Amino acid sequence: MIETILDISAEKLIESGIQTIYMLGWSLFFGTLLGIPLGLTLVLTRKGGIKSNQVIYFITNGIVNLVRSVPFIILLVFIAPFTKFLVGTRIGTKAAIVPLVFYIAPYLARLIESSLLEVKPGIIEAAKAMGASTFEIIRYFLIPEAKASLVLALTTGSIGLLGATAMAGTIGGGGIGDLALTYGYQKFNNALMLATVIILILFVQLIQGIGNAIAKKLRTHQ
Repeated sequence: MIETILDISAEKLIESGIQTIYMLGWSLFFGTLLGIPLGLTLVLTRKGGIKSNQVIYFITNGIVNLVRSVPFIILLVFIAPFTKFLVGTRIGTKAAIVPLVFYIAPYLARLIESSLLEVKPGIIEAAKAMGASTFEIIRYFLIPEAKASLVLALTTGSIGLLGATAMAGTIGGGGIGDLALTYGYQKFNNALMLATVIILILFVQLIQGIGNAIAKKLRTHQ
């Protein structure tokens, strides 16, 4: 009955959901690997930071702002040659991960920066007074104090990334977005369009619910 209404097989629907999770997971993983160092650099080198360095801060801040100012749909096309060089193709699920990482890394960097700046300056000063090194301040004071906020930052980033994976359908990236574009919009299948919207809403609710639960647990144990 459902397949008749949507004019698409359940297997295809499940496959698209798995592709979305695949793109979301790998893009978030690599984006976080880049976003954390960028966010830490912004916090540490800013004026009044532990390792204040206006040159490094200016360069890092400029790069983050530059990439964030480019709409994702344009970013997809702009870095297509680099995507092909890196993964051997410009289309498909694997190819979509490259621009997704470029998109989410600076976004996460800003969210991580905001989370770390919430840590009270007195805690950092106390760590310095105890003779803690920069690494020790980050490892034992900065991150532990901001961990609940960092979880919510990653949650927000994940939801933003989910929306970008939907747009990745424009380059045949697969996933729910590709399904909506190819089988829904182009074939005027309004039922399928509605179904994909509902699926994306469920994804968002699930991600937000998990993030909120983890952050609440971390705050309870602080």
